[in-house]
Parts: sequence; structure tokens; C-alpha cells
Amino acid sequence: MSKSVASAIVASVVKVLLAVCACLGATGLGAQELTPRAYWPAPVGTELVIASYHYQGGDVITDASLPVEGAESYSHTIALGYQRTINLLGRTANVQVVLPFTTGSTRAEVDGLAARRDVVGQGDISATLAVNLFGAPSFSVEEFQAFRRNPSALIAADIKVVAPTGHYDEDRLINIGNNRWATRLKLGYIQPLHNSWILEASAGTWFYGENDQFLGGTRKQDSVSAVNMSLIHRIRPGFWVSLDGTHYIDGQTEVDGVPNLDYQRNSRVGVTLAYPYSSRHLLKFNFSTDVRTEVGGSYNSATVTYAFRL
Repeated sequence: MSKSVASAIVASVVKVLLAVCACLGATGLGAQELTPRAYWPAPVGTELVIASYHYQGGDVITDASLPVEGAESYSHTIALGYQRTINLLGRTANVQVVLPFTTGSTRAEVDGLAARRDVVGQGDISATLAVNLFGAPSFSVEEFQAFRRNPSALIAADIKVVAPTGHYDEDRLINIGNNRWATRLKLGYIQPLHNSWILEASAGTWFYGENDQFLGGTRKQDSVSAVNMSLIHRIRPGFWVSLDGTHYIDGQTEVDGVPNLDYQRNSRVGVTLAYPYSSRHLLKFNFSTDVRTEVGGSYNSATVTYAFRL
């Protein structure tokens, strides 16, 4: 094999895996999050311990001109979290901290040569502060029960920060941790349509710091903006189902000033079911799939979450 052919193959592999990076990293940072009822209030002092399992798997969409076949990525994530409802200047607010642990695998064939990367380890820890700005003052238990019987419109906002605490190997292209800070700002609106139907809409943007240990160089990523919609049907207190959708754009990356052809313009839909049993336990199931993917992952995602109220 000539040096020129070998160099071309290596370059192709790198381009493929650069695209895959966005798919794997999404388990911790994805603008494609589908989280209905994220702004639903709770009585002050409510504490939750949360455990979840998340599966993500499917094809990786790359530049069609590349000699790539069978590009696939799979990941399994277990996350542990804690959430507390507080009184913030008279408004209902939630503080949440989540620590994920992930195992994953990425495979592809480039010009008939197999490329594979397996990862396992701790992911990036995240912290979120969500505040209801209008329609949900700080609630006692009795006031919350009255609100649940007759909900009103809500406007809320949140800030989520992801710290570079996950496992990262600067000599590897694909990692669990992202080795950079990331911050999401988001604004949400909840509109009751009927006692048993609620429309929820939100819009937000992820902002990313630099990864200055990317194979000896520096990797930057543009912000990713997303809009989300959920139509929620309340069956009984705590028991609900929703139809969810999201559309997100941008997120183009560059390495040492050289841009990659990975501008995202993707859409997903999903369903969520939450089922409480007894007064302290909640199970939540979520499934989503892509409806439009230009670059990144054309994948299925499933999450099972258990929450225990302290």
C-alpha cells in the first residue's frame, strides 16, 4: 500500500470518527434532550434521589463522499442524581445534580478496514437550577395540591452547567468525557389546555468551551440551539403520558482553526410515560427516534428512570 493511499484512508477514518464524537457525546450534553414536565413545580423541601438507565444506538450519518460502510455507535449510561425543591426569592425552584457512568462502542468500515473504539468510565457531572418565573410561587404542600387540581400557565427558566470531570484520554479521538465546560440556557412555557391536557414548549441554547487537549490540538464547537414541544395528558396525579418533539441546529466544530462539515439540522420525536406507585416512588419511561438527521446520529434512544422521594 502506497503512503498516499494509506494517508487517505487514515484521513477518512478521522473524519468518520469526528462525526461519531458528536453522537457519543450527546448522552451527556445533547440538545436533543426530551424532558417533558421539567418545569412542573413541587412543594418546597421536596427531595428526590434519582437513578436512570439510558440506551442509545444507531447509525452515524457522515459525508456521503467518504468510503464508509456500517458506521454504528452504541452506549449504555447509568446516572445517579439528587434534586431538591427550594424557595428562591419567593419562587419555586429546583436544584439537581447528576453523575453518569457510560460504556459504549463505535464501529465502522473504511475502504474495507475495520475501525472500532470501546469506552467505559465516568461521564461529566452536571448541575441544573430551574426557576419558575411566573405562575408558580413557592408552594406549601396544601398550596401545591390546589395548584395540581387547577393548574395555571407557567413561565420558567433554567441554567445547566456540565463540568469536565468525565474520563478523558487526550490521545484518543472518542471519549466519554468531553474535556470542556458546557452551559445551557433555556426558557420554558406551560399552558394548561384542559384539566387533563397540558402543552409545554421550550427553547434553549448550549454554549461550549474549548477542548485544548484534542489529539494535541484544540477543538471548538459552535453553540447548539433547540426548540422542544410536548403534549401531556394527565391520567391522575403523578401519572401522565406525553408526545414529545425537538428540532436542533448548528454545533459545527473546528480543530486548530480548520472547520469540519458537521453542521447539524436534526429533528426527533418521542413518547414519555410516568407512573407513580405508593406516595414515594416514581417510574418514568422515555423512547425517542430521529425523523430527520443530516449529520450526527440516526439512532434510537430509551431511558428508564426511578425516583424516590425522601
